[in-house]
Amino acid sequence: MVVDVISSVLILGGCVLAVLAGIGMIRFPDVFARMHAATKPATLGLVLVATGAILQEDTLSGVTKLALVIALQFLTSPVGAHLVGRAAYHAGGTVDEATVRDDLADADD
Repeated sequence: MVVDVISSVLILGGCVLAVLAGIGMIRFPDVFARMHAATKPATLGLVLVATGAILQEDTLSGVTKLALVIALQFLTSPVGAHLVGRAAYHAGGTVDEATVRDDLADADD
């Protein structure tokens, strides 16, 4: 009973974060802010949903698969976002005027 409530809260929280990530993808002004919205809350949302599913799973193979989903999400999402961000920057992607820090401006590639 308590596990069901915790699982439901985790899954609902993950769904809310996924919806917020989608709204951020629509509302944010430039590719870099959108990339942030696509990776940070969506990754945490998926982890919360998978954790809630792990609490409901009663087989070791199901738990292992969900744990692998979490691990692969944490490994691939930051790397993909980094590469997309650098490619967009070097392709001349426009930066919003509210951006106060540009770490790649002085980098030699």
